[in-house]
Amino acid sequence: MTEYRDGHLARALAETLAREADPHRDYRIMEFCGGHTHAIARYGIEDLLPRNVRMVHGPGCPICVLPVGRIEDAIRLAGQPGITLCTYADLMRVPTPDGGSLLRARAAGADIRMVYSTHDALQIAETEPERRIVFLAVGFETTTPPTALAILHSKERNIFNFSILCNHVLTPPAIRAILDNQDVAIDGLVGPAHVSTVIGTSPYEDIAARFSKPVVVTGFEPLDVLQGIVMLVRQMNAGRCVVENQYRRAVIRGGNLLAQRAIADVFEIRESFAWRGLCEIPYSALRLNDRHAAFDAERRYGITTLPAADNPACACGDVLRGVRKPTDCRLFGTVCSPETPIGSCMVSPEGACAAHWTYKRFRDRTPPGARDR
Repeated sequence: MTEYRDGHLARALAETLAREADPHRDYRIMEFCGGHTHAIARYGIEDLLPRNVRMVHGPGCPICVLPVGRIEDAIRLAGQPGITLCTYADLMRVPTPDGGSLLRARAAGADIRMVYSTHDALQIAETEPERRIVFLAVGFETTTPPTALAILHSKERNIFNFSILCNHVLTPPAIRAILDNQDVAIDGLVGPAHVSTVIGTSPYEDIAARFSKPVVVTGFEPLDVLQGIVMLVRQMNAGRCVVENQYRRAVIRGGNLLAQRAIADVFEIRESFAWRGLCEIPYSALRLNDRHAAFDAERRYGITTLPAADNPACACGDVLRGVRKPTDCRLFGTVCSPETPIGSCMVSPEGACAAHWTYKRFRDRTPPGARDR
């Protein structure tokens, strides 16, 4: 792994950027993926960039983009007798507008358990047949195949006390929604890495062509990110807008076909889905198809998501769309911190606010509102 973190190579890439970035223009580059946001903050990559090359954080954290109404659905469901709700640790702490959370619901008596995978939830269903196990499924295309396999395995093994509350979302429609938004000014995209191991690079080709924005799919190591930024700057300088693949050791154009078949076997595309910060996006999420309706918690328990407004003082929505920086939020670092999160971006380690708090707040030298990044 050290070859991807070599300091001499990093300085050489920074010197290349400084030499090739045109001083008479700005380069606004969005990293869609929360893993990239975390890497950029952790390794201090922005400190190596010329001042006119600016990173814009995107919405690529599945915990952050989940609307609070879906959390409230899960809390209400977990309150029903006989139901055990399983989910990831990050989701437990996401606050609702009334101060609730899955963690607080568990403290009040609901059977809510933290798991590391969908498979863990399926094992609980197998060993506790008297309980009705619901897995709160979230994530982009990266985590969707394991959920699909858990559904297929539960069907093969006749484990029908298992179901999922599905919140799997799709990356390309979200990218299109961001680029359609006139408030978001970006010149190129660092394409997601893990997502692209599943879907490949081809789904971004029409995005690059339609919006005239270069896309470079990039790995998570610091040299990956720096090289991806160099590739984007070179495309912009040349006036090119195509998809390039920096992460060739893990990503191919067609993606993982076995994973794609498992997803297609179990899921279908929703007509519309609400994203925190991006509102409703057509055809941007998945639900279980009719052949697997028995494992769909929404249908089994008659769940209808009710509208729920975010805390009006929280700027998570704007941060997720790349319109504002974490330090532009007046709650950042005051009442909102990883210990006392007000918004979802402060909960997940991949959230822009949590990454900034963990790695960058001590490097801030000027007051909020006066910084240029």
